[in-house]
Amino acid sequence: MRLMEIRRQIEDAITHTLAELGITATVPVVLEYPADITHGDYSTNVALVYAKVTQKNPKLLAEEIVTHLGSIDGVAKIEIAGPGFINFTLAPQAVATSLEQARATDMWGANTTLKGEQILMEYTSPNLFKPLHIGNLVGNILGESIARLMQFSGGTVMRLNYPSDIGPTVAKGVWGLIQTKGSPKDIKALGEAYRTGNDGYENSPAAKTEIDAINKKLYEESDPILNELRRLGIETSRAHLDALCAKLGTNFDTEIFESEAGPVGQKIVMEHMADGIFEKSDGAVVFSGEQSGLHTRVFINSAGLPTYEAKDLGNFFLKQQKYPQWTESFVVTGVEQQEYFKVIIAAIKKVFPTAEGKRIEHIPTGFLTLTTGKMSSRKGNVLTGESLIADLEESAKERAAESRAENHDKLAEQIAVAAIKYQILKQGSGKNIIFDREKALSMEGDSGPYLQYTYARTCAISIKAKESGVVAEINADAAPNDVTRLLVRFPEIVAHASEVLEPHLVTQYLLLLAAAFNSWYAQEQILDGTPEAAHKVAVVEALSRTLKNGLWILGIPAPEQI
Repeated sequence: MRLMEIRRQIEDAITHTLAELGITATVPVVLEYPADITHGDYSTNVALVYAKVTQKNPKLLAEEIVTHLGSIDGVAKIEIAGPGFINFTLAPQAVATSLEQARATDMWGANTTLKGEQILMEYTSPNLFKPLHIGNLVGNILGESIARLMQFSGGTVMRLNYPSDIGPTVAKGVWGLIQTKGSPKDIKALGEAYRTGNDGYENSPAAKTEIDAINKKLYEESDPILNELRRLGIETSRAHLDALCAKLGTNFDTEIFESEAGPVGQKIVMEHMADGIFEKSDGAVVFSGEQSGLHTRVFINSAGLPTYEAKDLGNFFLKQQKYPQWTESFVVTGVEQQEYFKVIIAAIKKVFPTAEGKRIEHIPTGFLTLTTGKMSSRKGNVLTGESLIADLEESAKERAAESRAENHDKLAEQIAVAAIKYQILKQGSGKNIIFDREKALSMEGDSGPYLQYTYARTCAISIKAKESGVVAEINADAAPNDVTRLLVRFPEIVAHASEVLEPHLVTQYLLLLAAAFNSWYAQEQILDGTPEAAHKVAVVEALSRTLKNGLWILGIPAPEQI
């Protein structure tokens, strides 16, 4: 019997028992994992919840509930703890069944809760004409992991990228290239050009006038020299973006450029002025968000050009046109855009009848900071996505050189990717990230390389077992330990993380599991020549697959040698 079925049986048994005791269940029964694993595998506070209703002491009510529960298949022990918590301990055979599934099933931990759903996941979406900003890197890492969580839950996920290739950012970069005489084929020169352009735009009225004029000409495609600078700069940015995404394990199904979305969005806005969705205001066209309890935003500016808002409408139209069977749509960008996207989503639901009733959400990312504080591509203290990973790779080369891996450079890259992804994904969505370089690269404790190291250790044990002639086999009567009891939780962890769109739940779980395994490994000789070795090796194999699948969800490479 699968653990999810046992969980449902426990929940149903509690609900039925409450009814027998004359208690009407007003809220669903909640089962949680006890904070201390020695207290059992599941715990419920149902006695505390209904103590006031029954006017009974919570502990006495818990005793009544336990008495009426009787025995439950797959549960070895039911106990009362503290002021009235009821704890359930799984039977060894139930744990053994899950361990065997973990060993034998490639997609161990997967579920089908999103089967039949076509999910649009838009993330990364950088401003081109400059190096990838660290904020876009954070968005890529979070978006990719959520996409994988949804895939692992049976959803059909379409990965979308929406790069900005036109507008004020590009105009600033083009103007900056002219001022600095930089090469549009050099990514560093593009970064410097953008900083120069942004500084001019913010501090010089004359520069602002020139940049606004360049922006208009780029929209009109009326100046061949400016057009060519833009084309070459975007080409350079895209090449660097593609290389970085490949390193991070992201392959987009569709890219929609801002230059494509702009005219479409502008047309949509103009078409919906007649029905009052958009209206004229001081020479611009706006969406009055107040009617939806939000704020008003400009969709076409006074110069007649589409703003980011109109482009987002166009982007949505093009996404819907490409994937007409979509059922859910998500956009991953910075937490500072939460209010912006509330307005965009409200406008989308008024403009597109097909969007009404469907799930459309903005998933926020937090800011990544170093000890020097928040980074910005507008200033000189910028840390780009490329430079951060390159720095981590360089630092990881010494560790890689000491390994048994055949390709040390590849391993250094894998360690670097693990270091940055783990530090970002261990935080909840929208939470700020303080990046500690030394901790990120550590092979011990709370880090991605530590999980990689633990996985590689399980691989080494499996190889040694085969060389020693030990045939792995689960012993159904073996007493569960901390490792096995944590291990079998994996499918439930994945299902919950997918439901709430929070990869950090997987990150926390893998760290806990790895720590339990390494503690067990330090105390237990696995290949000890006894009959118990077969069971212990089988546990290692189950753990190895759990770590590998969990790392895949996080987008972290799982090298077998480290």
